[in-house]
Amino acid sequence: MMTATEIRQSFLDFFREKQHTVVPSASLMPQSPGLLFTNAGMNQFVPYFLGVWTPPWTPARATDTQKCIRAGGKHNDLEDVGYDSYHHTFFEMLGNWSFGDYFKKEAIRWAWELVVERWGFPAERLYATVYAPDKSKGDPGEFDREAWDYWAELFRSRGLDPDVHIVHGNVKDNFWMMGETGPCGPCSELHVDLTPEGNTKGSLVNKDSDQCIEIWNLVFIQYNAESDGSMRNLPACHVDTGMGFERACSIMQCTNGFKDFSRKPSNYATDVFRPLFDRLEVLSGRKYADVYPAPGSKKVDAEDGTLQEAIAFRVIADHLRTLSFSIADGILPGNNGRNYVLRRILRRAVRYGRRLGFTQPFLAELVDTLVESFGQVFPELAARAATVKEVLNREEASFNETLDRGLELFDAETASSGKVSGEFAFKLYDTYGFPIDLTALLAEERGLDIDMERFNRLMEEQRERARAARKSEVVRALDLKTDAVTEFTGYDVDECAATVLEVSRQGDSLFIITDKTPFYAEMGGQVSDAGLVEIGGESYHVMAVQQIGNARAHVVEARPGLEVKPGDRVHLSIDAERRRRIEAHHTATHLLHCALHQVVSPDAAQQGSFVSEDRLRFDFNSSAVSPDQLRLIEEKVNGWIEESLPVHCTERAYADVKGNAAIAQFFGDKYGDVVRVVQVGGCRDGLDGVSMEFCGGTHISNTKNIGLFKIKSEGAIASGVRRIEAMTGDAALEMIRQHVVAKSLEIAKAVEKIKEVNYELADMGLEQVPVPTIEGKPGLTALGASDIRTVNDSLARFDASVEHFKQTALDAEKKLKKARAGQSAAKADALLNEWLSDAPSSLIQVAEGAGELLQELLNGLKKRQYAGAAFLLCVDSSSLLLGAYCGKDAIADGLSAGDMIREVAALAGGKGGGRADQARGSAPQDADPQALAAAARNIING
Repeated sequence: MMTATEIRQSFLDFFREKQHTVVPSASLMPQSPGLLFTNAGMNQFVPYFLGVWTPPWTPARATDTQKCIRAGGKHNDLEDVGYDSYHHTFFEMLGNWSFGDYFKKEAIRWAWELVVERWGFPAERLYATVYAPDKSKGDPGEFDREAWDYWAELFRSRGLDPDVHIVHGNVKDNFWMMGETGPCGPCSELHVDLTPEGNTKGSLVNKDSDQCIEIWNLVFIQYNAESDGSMRNLPACHVDTGMGFERACSIMQCTNGFKDFSRKPSNYATDVFRPLFDRLEVLSGRKYADVYPAPGSKKVDAEDGTLQEAIAFRVIADHLRTLSFSIADGILPGNNGRNYVLRRILRRAVRYGRRLGFTQPFLAELVDTLVESFGQVFPELAARAATVKEVLNREEASFNETLDRGLELFDAETASSGKVSGEFAFKLYDTYGFPIDLTALLAEERGLDIDMERFNRLMEEQRERARAARKSEVVRALDLKTDAVTEFTGYDVDECAATVLEVSRQGDSLFIITDKTPFYAEMGGQVSDAGLVEIGGESYHVMAVQQIGNARAHVVEARPGLEVKPGDRVHLSIDAERRRRIEAHHTATHLLHCALHQVVSPDAAQQGSFVSEDRLRFDFNSSAVSPDQLRLIEEKVNGWIEESLPVHCTERAYADVKGNAAIAQFFGDKYGDVVRVVQVGGCRDGLDGVSMEFCGGTHISNTKNIGLFKIKSEGAIASGVRRIEAMTGDAALEMIRQHVVAKSLEIAKAVEKIKEVNYELADMGLEQVPVPTIEGKPGLTALGASDIRTVNDSLARFDASVEHFKQTALDAEKKLKKARAGQSAAKADALLNEWLSDAPSSLIQVAEGAGELLQELLNGLKKRQYAGAAFLLCVDSSSLLLGAYCGKDAIADGLSAGDMIREVAALAGGKGGGRADQARGSAPQDADPQALAAAARNIING
């Protein structure tokens, strides 16, 4: 039997024999801004399919095993993990690729050769799908006769009927599209019949059955979907295939060499997962059993500990893989986007870890086992294993505290209300980082219902807010290839006349290439310019600027009446005010880099940057930067700004400057004969500035035009890589204003809370809490200051004052809570003295008061060792709270406080529960306390 490692290598070796270059897996951090994670093998090859990049391989073929995650967004398998044999959040996708080289014939024949002839899959258990559009529904493309014919020939060679073993698939199952527009085409999938008899004759294909699963998808990219819904044939056709590695391993390892299909193959019953299970068994003292719920079901009997633990084993192993590979690729758990998805996955793993008895961090203990299995294939995992462990330990330790707090909140909420409201479930999710599936697990364990309708409504409101802020992006095939050359004039002028060289229509857009332009196209981290192009006396907004080889295209909307052709004269003008803000942020980025070298380390090298009109982002390799270092960096950058240093941009022979260590050289790995040096300060030709870098971007002429420079944030984005975000000029002032406004609102909220507390303390006759004051006006001072030291000192004083206000409000609430408890205890003691004066065998009473009084009454009964049964109702202006107590005599008579609460509360539509000796619940405010008291009396008296 082949091991998983051997299966993977066999795939890569097979395609190496077919003249494919074996390429490494791309990072799980996707290139496309529209993806949370790399979720398919084709992601890294999109630029080749779009014609943006030329394949560097001869012939133009590649093969790889790609790390993929599907957890969040459109492709999300998270909720299914653990409950069946084949869903994962992390998986490997084996693939082979052709970029305008071979097509359907070779792809299909090679798939058959590997699966049937080399690996030995029984041909009679294989079913191929081909695309068959339903024209009555407007499905795109045509029936894929070519693929059908190739498959038919192969099935016939094994004496099999192609009409049985080739299944027609619809547009949903067998037509692949990158987006609403762009490259697309039919696909042909290979399915395996896993039933014991293996004679389903294709009836289970594409029926979501784990008895017949797809293992390989061959995508034939031959069309471009146009914005009008039509399909245009691509000039070059491509092949994109993907095989599920774990699925292939399960079939090959779980069928005794394809001889025994009596046991359903499982991805988890392979050596992909077995080493992790072995380690988990050692750590937990539990044993893994390869058992599953009924197909399609997620219901697990609370008494079935073996099945619950089996699900936990699978969830933990899967999630550990997702977390470890992501962290190794620099994606860390966090609070937004893909980072939050990772944090949610980690917390889900921790919650399932409780089922195996883990109450302390344990995930990091599995990392070495994972590295042993995958470190040679994915060397980045081995290289960053220490970082992976550190992050897992930190996150897990933090969430264990959060989980304990969440369980406490959950118990408190359900004890008083007997249900899980949608608002509370959403609060756990939004405030405490509890995904709804964790809340559902807690509710299921306690037999409680969740108001999912309300929760989903709150979630949808949150999604609507997110959708309103989201920018959509259309992927299209760019057919433009040109030998034209555009001269960039934007270093010197903001507008110019130009001659049109080429015009190409792409959907609803025109790509206009001119002989010269002041428009900058995004590169080197600097965003593209915006502006206008005047054509025939009419002005059109330039929606985008795209570099195509040595030419620059201006993208405008193809409006009715717009006519432009090669040879026409046009006038191009950028948004100059926006450009100046971009230039200020770009020059400030150079100064920031220089300050980092002086303050943090000369080895703090740039790892990436982004420069726009309202902010800058700078990534660099370093350990954490301290607050004092950040202040010094700000002071240095602002000092250079205040010196009004000239900014010189000169072209130099690369040979003359390549050895100059004072010039930062990271614009690219390769340089031409002439490079552009951007120098801040010093003489124009002296190469003696405070900052010097190779840079092709645009810059201001003098640092005085930058304005105030202010750092917004500094933090880690990957192991050893930090990120600083900063703003200049008006954007920096607006950031400070927003900070002061937000903090002022916090002060107002704290003051309001203190006043509310003082009103209640006054009613109790107790001393009130003094409301703090702020010396001076540091917030206003920060807003009006022009030098960074005054800004920072004022903000520090202001922020300290805010914290003082918040702490005072917190102390006031504690004082009030203590006072309430004292009053409730005294009142409870007085009531119990009155109620128990004649030593009744049972006690049923109604009192005015809130939850504190009810708890003190129950505590008092326990403290007095009351032997009988008691049922208490506390009524206040907003609720009706129920409490039950059973002493030793009452319990001996068969009474239970928990049962009593559940029965009485249910009469009024309320809920509750608890232990046999003490329980609490609630009923609707309009319920009749006397009727409930009477019901309790009937229960107690039998």
